[in-house]
Amino acid sequence: MKLRQSTGRTGSCYDNAAAESFFAILKSEIGTTCWPSREAARADVFRFIEMHYNRQRLHSALGYGTPHEARLKYSPDIALAA
Repeated sequence: MKLRQSTGRTGSCYDNAAAESFFAILKSEIGTTCWPSREAARADVFRFIEMHYNRQRLHSALGYGTPHEARLKYSPDIALAA
């Protein structure tokens, strides 16, 4: 069995704060679901991220906008090459 050591510091709750926050939200929304297949589970997680987490969730650090709105606001207009 191959094991990989964690890169976080022992006893530091701030090392993985963003990931822990995301997974807490994910578990509270769809964590108790039993899916018939891995593909169905992946589709539900993708749907949650794209339809709720990025497009409906308001974030205080983004001026109470969604991550999707912030991405559109701060990304430069890029014209496609012909």
